[in-house]
Amino acid sequence: MSFTKEDILRISKEENVRFIRLQFTDLLGTIKNVEIPVSQLEKALDNKMMFDGSSIEGYVRIEESDMYLYPDLSTWVIFPWVTDSRVARLICDVYMPDGTPFAGDPRGILKRCLKEAEELGFTSMNVGPEPEFFLFKTDEKGNPTMELNDHGGYFDLAPMDLGENCRREIVLTLEEMGFEIEASHHEVASGQHEIDFKYADAIKAADQIQTFKLVVKTVARQHGLHATFMPKPLFGMNGSGMHAHQSLFKGNENMFYDESDTLGLSKTARYYMAGILKHARAFAAITNPTVNSYKRLVPGYEAPCYVAWSASNRSPMIRIPASRGLSTRVEVRNPDPAANPYLALAVMLKAGLDGIKRQLELPAPIDRNIYVMSEEERIEEGIPSLPSDLKEALSELIRSQVITEALGEHALAHFYELKEIEWDIYRTQVHQWERDQYITLY
Repeated sequence: MSFTKEDILRISKEENVRFIRLQFTDLLGTIKNVEIPVSQLEKALDNKMMFDGSSIEGYVRIEESDMYLYPDLSTWVIFPWVTDSRVARLICDVYMPDGTPFAGDPRGILKRCLKEAEELGFTSMNVGPEPEFFLFKTDEKGNPTMELNDHGGYFDLAPMDLGENCRREIVLTLEEMGFEIEASHHEVASGQHEIDFKYADAIKAADQIQTFKLVVKTVARQHGLHATFMPKPLFGMNGSGMHAHQSLFKGNENMFYDESDTLGLSKTARYYMAGILKHARAFAAITNPTVNSYKRLVPGYEAPCYVAWSASNRSPMIRIPASRGLSTRVEVRNPDPAANPYLALAVMLKAGLDGIKRQLELPAPIDRNIYVMSEEERIEEGIPSLPSDLKEALSELIRSQVITEALGEHALAHFYELKEIEWDIYRTQVHQWERDQYITLY
């Protein structure tokens, strides 16, 4: 919905809203907010609300800390789980004191990439995300345990799926907040769940991912559960992905569809996919941004490890769902829900646009199960692997002019520094597996 300043002031009074959270996202994808009383709402709607950016991961130094939050009025929503002293939220863009957009704001980075798409004639990028999550039981203090809430499997029902009631309440809460839910179900692994919501333009889709995470965690806590979007919380089980269905439109025309093509794919779609495949290893550090992300991207657990595409096969990184016409789309399957959604969509769009601009040739589809192919067969077919760990992904990222340009100097420098620190801490840590393996052997 679209709201005016007057609409929001009126609704907040009618609904007895007492506090407003001005939300934004840091470089690592964590939701941040400045909460203000309703008496300050008009000031916020006039873009006059200032905050200290030096305290936010990947933002600015202490000597240049003053920043402003510009609310996007279309994101106004009242949280349904607070009945007294009601709380509403507005998602904001981050600006500098001189009125220019902050170069390190993830939402602003995605907007810059969308502007490039617009200059090429594409009026919108539609995205249908599929973030998965696990539900764990909590202890008497409310801290997460490693005990799963159920041992159901794909599409199981109660009593096997003990997360059913929690998942239903998540769906009802999301619908109350304006989501159009298409399906919800138990996923393959024990305690793993998926809720699919309708596609939207890229900015709204990224906003919805952030709202979705907040709702899932909030409702799960009310059920005595802990929801996690960690990509691979348990060894020997499938990890959680965030498949991203995407297409480019010009007005009401889906530019990925061509009814004369044998697969119904336009040249634009093929160039776009070629760009995604070309830059997949470089943007993996953004779409799969944690040490843990690469524990998911291994053979045997349905996660894509190989840079290839197919119209039906689910082992490659890109799949083409069967729907055609306005629903023609590309499903990129390697991203995980730990990714900053604004940055993840930005780098995938930038990669696809590079394919379109350079008219890159799309490799032949791989319709065999890549997981059962030998390394020699994969090399013969020209199928690269995604990076095997975060360090390799960072090395690929820093060498890519296209992907680093999408992020911009500020975001790139800060993201790279933060992730190098993460890798170094992990690399030098002694893990329980090592103790179990070696302490009596040597």
